[in-house]
Amino acid sequence: MPRINVDEIKQFVDACGTGTKVYLGADSIRYREKGIWYAEYTVAVVIHINGNNGCKIFGEITRERDYDHKLNKPAMRLMNEVYRVSEMFQRLAPVMGDFPVEVHLDINPNEEHGSSCVISQAIGYIRGTCNVIPLVKPRAFAASYAADRIANGAL
Repeated sequence: MPRINVDEIKQFVDACGTGTKVYLGADSIRYREKGIWYAEYTVAVVIHINGNNGCKIFGEITRERDYDHKLNKPAMRLMNEVYRVSEMFQRLAPVMGDFPVEVHLDINPNEEHGSSCVISQAIGYIRGTCNVIPLVKPRAFAASYAADRIANGAL
């Protein structure tokens, strides 16, 4: 599975104007293969060119075993998404320059949804490692839409 090429992103953002914004998001899909649960984690980097000229989306997918026991509260899988988007933020920090960067988490703060089980932990982790306040659903389009579409082969 291909990884995001930081040099390619650097070349792309160097050609963009000062109004450019960068959005990072992650999503995952859980599946079972030969009786073993796995998760595919997708990280998306959305570069909104000059703030009004469309965007370019970069993505990568990684796969690993999933050890969550509660399907309705997938804390481990969700935090793995958070760790991956934080790692991407750190990888891209040297090439982002002065462009504003947002981190989007595919977590619903509504307690009716299983993803709410990690809301405080996830926000705290991103604030601590990236020094930004992440956005969550419904405002987290880089996770809910871009990463989801890459994961499902639509991009």
